[in-house]
Amino acid sequence: MFEPLILENVEKSFKDGEKENHIVKNLSFSLRMGEVVAVVGPSGSGKSTFLSIAGALQSPDKGKVIVNGTDIATFNEIEKANIRLDHLGYIFQTSNLVPYLKVEEQLSLVLKMANQWSSGSKRKIKEMLSAVEMDHRAKAYPYQLSGGEKQRVAIARAFINDPEIILADEPTASLDSNRSMAIIELISQIVKEQNKSAIIVTHDEQILPLCDRIVVMRDGQLIERVG
Repeated sequence: MFEPLILENVEKSFKDGEKENHIVKNLSFSLRMGEVVAVVGPSGSGKSTFLSIAGALQSPDKGKVIVNGTDIATFNEIEKANIRLDHLGYIFQTSNLVPYLKVEEQLSLVLKMANQWSSGSKRKIKEMLSAVEMDHRAKAYPYQLSGGEKQRVAIARAFINDPEIILADEPTASLDSNRSMAIIELISQIVKEQNKSAIIVTHDEQILPLCDRIVVMRDGQLIERVG
């Protein structure tokens, strides 16, 4: 089975005064097509650092980060930005919607940035909003939306440029229990229907049964959780 994301022997350290903190240590990980992987672990264990390396937001000190067969570990900022636009979709703890753009414009902005705007883009946006049950709010601004609605728009925005990999950093942190389950069910549904892959960093134990695999960040490495 094709693996759109592979990390091999990745290391990352940060300076804290004279002290060097090793956040990620000899970490290896692979993501399979069509699966949703949850990453759990205590605060400060390196989950967000792992996600930012996997998502081409920062580079490792050592090791390989292979996205769709290409090692991007030593890519410069422009090259990493292109990888993010072409292959990755992000869902953050807060929706991070642009406050002065309508819902449909949030999605069109991504397509234009990725140079994917075409004659069929308006139809694609309508279909994507319909998939997350937000097509009736296409003309609304973020301030007019509930927290759950904002996250649904954020999901649509993450998928609109047809990325192979979705990266979600605590996507349910600001939602209540029912909305949290609905959001993860929606992410999982779209991943399965479109044969994508997703990594969800979370502290929310209730969503774990909706994921295909659970890995634990421990001592700078990811360890697959059993049971």
